[in-house]
Amino acid sequence: MSNQAQDITVKQWLLSLKIFFAHYRHSPLQAGAILLGILLAVTLLIGVKSTNENAVRSYSEATELLSQRASLLITPAAGQQLINEQVYFRLRQSGISNALAVINGLAVDDKGRRWQIQGSDLFAAVNLQNHSSEAQTNTNSKTPINIPLDKLLAGSNVLLMSQSLADNIAKDGWFYLQNPQDKAANTIKLEVISVDDDYGLGNAIVADISLAQILLDQPNKLSYIALFDPAEPLIEQINSQNLLQQQASITEQDQGQALQELTRSFHLNLNAMSMLAFVVGLFIAYNGVRYSLMKRQKLLVQLLQLGINKHNVMLALVAELIVLVIIGASLGFILGLQLSVWLQPMVAMTLEQLYGARLMPGNWQWQWFAQAIVLTLFAGLLACLPLYRQLTQQPLARAGTKHNQASSLLVTQRWLFAIAIVALTICAALFPFTEQYQFSLALMGIVIVAIPLLLPLTLHYVSSSLAKYFPAGLWQYMMAETKELIGPLSLAMMAMLLALTANISMNTLVGSFEVTLKIWLESRLHADLYMRPSSENITDIASFLEKQPKVTGIYSQWTVNSSYQNMPVELVSRDLYSTKIVSSLKQQSDDFWAEFTQGNQLMISEPIAIKYKLQIGDSFTLPIMSAKTNQHPVTIGAIFFDYGNPKGQVVIGNTLWQQLQLPKQAKSIAASYDGDINELEQSLVNSKLISTAQMYNQAKIKQQAIAMFKQTFSITMVLNSLTLMVAAIGLFSACLMLTQARQAPLAKLYALGVSKARLRFMMFIQMQFIVLLTCLVALPTGAVLGYLLINKVTLQAFGWSIAMLWDWQAYARVVLIALSTSAVAIAIPLYWQTRKSLIHNLQQEAL
Repeated sequence: MSNQAQDITVKQWLLSLKIFFAHYRHSPLQAGAILLGILLAVTLLIGVKSTNENAVRSYSEATELLSQRASLLITPAAGQQLINEQVYFRLRQSGISNALAVINGLAVDDKGRRWQIQGSDLFAAVNLQNHSSEAQTNTNSKTPINIPLDKLLAGSNVLLMSQSLADNIAKDGWFYLQNPQDKAANTIKLEVISVDDDYGLGNAIVADISLAQILLDQPNKLSYIALFDPAEPLIEQINSQNLLQQQASITEQDQGQALQELTRSFHLNLNAMSMLAFVVGLFIAYNGVRYSLMKRQKLLVQLLQLGINKHNVMLALVAELIVLVIIGASLGFILGLQLSVWLQPMVAMTLEQLYGARLMPGNWQWQWFAQAIVLTLFAGLLACLPLYRQLTQQPLARAGTKHNQASSLLVTQRWLFAIAIVALTICAALFPFTEQYQFSLALMGIVIVAIPLLLPLTLHYVSSSLAKYFPAGLWQYMMAETKELIGPLSLAMMAMLLALTANISMNTLVGSFEVTLKIWLESRLHADLYMRPSSENITDIASFLEKQPKVTGIYSQWTVNSSYQNMPVELVSRDLYSTKIVSSLKQQSDDFWAEFTQGNQLMISEPIAIKYKLQIGDSFTLPIMSAKTNQHPVTIGAIFFDYGNPKGQVVIGNTLWQQLQLPKQAKSIAASYDGDINELEQSLVNSKLISTAQMYNQAKIKQQAIAMFKQTFSITMVLNSLTLMVAAIGLFSACLMLTQARQAPLAKLYALGVSKARLRFMMFIQMQFIVLLTCLVALPTGAVLGYLLINKVTLQAFGWSIAMLWDWQAYARVVLIALSTSAVAIAIPLYWQTRKSLIHNLQQEAL
């Protein structure tokens, strides 16, 4: 191409671009609609992405509280709950100075609330943290923490809390915990020192180890010891000098891989919700682009008639879209980071309660901004290029005819319907063969995208079928025109359908799981009081309970932590009565209980069975089992339901437990009581064998389990609500543009004698009718997605079988919310546009 031709091309391209931006100066609503969709899409995408990536980063960079990341952990020996602190002293005396003693447990405050207390050797923690800060040279390193060491040396009762927690529960700087050692004193008054949230304390309360041992009633005991020197030399030194003396075991840290694996399903769920919201936002943006092009159709024709090359017009449209994407994505990126700040406390609390993971403060990355722009631009170009091509390449003589537009739109709707049917058929054929939740989610993504594609043609034929049942006159005209409105409103309705479908499916999942969980808890919690005292007090507590006349049953449980193919597993044994009562069996072999009692068979939890494709009759063994016996692996005799447990669970009988020579001391004990359970709790506290924090009555366990369940799904429901809100904003935007485009037809009706009130009512009924049809389509599609979520994704991701329940009240509530929201979205722009002079609008159209 010659230089002159290149100059002409550039000039035509720049002229077209200049004219397009001049158009937006006169019609800012059109640019605003496009930017709004992009902004909302990127905001939710970045908000969840930032939260998720920060969580994953926290797993790999997580540290001991107020210190640095440990290389090794010294944990209690098998069958023991705590370590004698003499192990810690031996390590220090042997020259291992980079060691941190930790004890954690639950304490009860003066209002009866339980709090996680973590005691550390704060002097060692501060030295390790300061050493870590000096060693770090990156800009994200934290400044050394300022702990009042003088108060610690003086033996003052001082607690450390994150600033946010202190502001919530200790506004006056003091906190009161029950004294487990001195009942006369009742409570201990503790001074609270708030620590910046950057140190990742979360909801934990930190104390010096000597104070924590008093608060937890665990004198001379430790939960674990963290070591910070290189792992291999430490292990060699500890083993060669026999520093543990079989009182503890040593574990190498996994750089957060276990937590990442454990929480993968949770984060995938959040990502799926954010992508759903992103798609809804893109529908809104595309609706704005389409409306803007329709309004500029005459302008495009004029540019082509003036001799501007259609390729240059196309390039100008693409450049315009790129500029709008950059502006919208920039604003969305900023709002997304703010959304992440709001979401992170909810995610942090969920992860802390479910998995014991504490999130570090978030920091953003420029790569997210680039990814948002690239993804949005790719999706925008994929959606808009066919429309650009259609408008710039059709014959100029008929490019502006409404008949051609309507015909082309109907053809497009038929193509979309056909594509959706093909996609849904393929998914229906593949779903029975998916065994991994990642593939099931991918297929669900295709279903979610395909469902809205069915809507425009469905609405067209439904409205056509219903038109003949309306009386002649204005009503007949209203229904005939409704078919014409489906095209301009279709994208907004597709976004609304997407949001409603997701909302209904999530309501189905949450409602079904809540009912299933409550039923399961009823069978699981057969005793009235559950206790986890110190191991040395178990026997004394059992003897004490036997002497109580109202105690009708005493039940024991033995547990040992192990692993199965890198999955954390609990090996459990209970008395036979408890095992039969609490085990909600999904499957069992013939004559299972007899074989189980003799030690020939065991039972595994449903999550283990699903994850590793284990069935009744398969052989099963754990490292701790194979290490202590030479017998063949035990046969799986039953699979039981287990909800909300991050660890897999294997249950064996007492006979097999003794054969494996596992610890004889029970780890927990429970009791049934014929009377007010508070009486038994008080008697046990008075005996000084156990503290209040180590006892849980049945009602409290149920309350905590349901509260944790609600917290687990709260973040998903918030994103669900945000998606619905985005769809409502999209509907508002579409209604505003549509009413503006319909000023001339309304003016004609007004000139024929139809009052403004009747015009408003007619338009309101038209749009509400389309929204109602969309809601009716959303009910079955939402039910289908709910079924797939329950019977595919949740089952494969978490290993939970959930009975699907229909919550018709919730569905009706969602439809009512959608109709109410759309009523507001319709009424406001309708009032704005129809209060103007309709005769003036008619004159403008004539010009």
